[in-house]
Amino acid sequence: MRNWILTIGLALTVGMAAQAAPKPSNHLTGEYVEARTASVFAGACHFNGELTTTGRAAEVVWHVREGAWNGTSLDGLTAMAAIVSSSNLREEAAPRRSVLYIDAKATPAQAESLAAALTQRCAHALGEIVAIKRTPITFALQGEDYRVDAKGIGRLVVNAMPNHECCKQPNLVWYSPLVTISGRRVGYTRVSGIQDKTLGADWSKEGQNTAFYGTFTL
Repeated sequence: MRNWILTIGLALTVGMAAQAAPKPSNHLTGEYVEARTASVFAGACHFNGELTTTGRAAEVVWHVREGAWNGTSLDGLTAMAAIVSSSNLREEAAPRRSVLYIDAKATPAQAESLAAALTQRCAHALGEIVAIKRTPITFALQGEDYRVDAKGIGRLVVNAMPNHECCKQPNLVWYSPLVTISGRRVGYTRVSGIQDKTLGADWSKEGQNTAFYGTFTL
């Protein structure tokens, strides 16, 4: 009888401790999509032709499905980054510069927390952040089709490749996403581009397999 009472008491103590344990304050997960100025899935000749002449800029989007940072909920918010380099972004050591755009609907506290999460956890991808700006950003995902519009900055329309060819021919995938993601796919970019005077970026590219997408976790 005594052992039974002790067992029940221990179980209750463990259960109460588990309920009282604070949830991690820094955890985000959601949708990620990027597009570059070079094809990430192509034939060898196409890849080699672009390697030293382009691929020096990218447009990157994070859409927070759920999570909080520094105790602030960031559910449903979107951020975009414009990234440029003097070399193809395939070169890990190449210096990079970026501008980070935070959705205008975020509160000041949310904007600060989202910027902190991305600058801390995606520092290598972003390189030197020359500015953090607020702008209206719309994000839509239907199936595996992405539509993003950052007012006055850029648009991104990416569709899934037919039959997920990137999985059937992995030898034709020449790059890795700039950010670690799960469920990585190559996407067909219908529209992409960035115009930002601070960064000196003004580019557009469409109609090629220049995109990656998947799920990010910070």
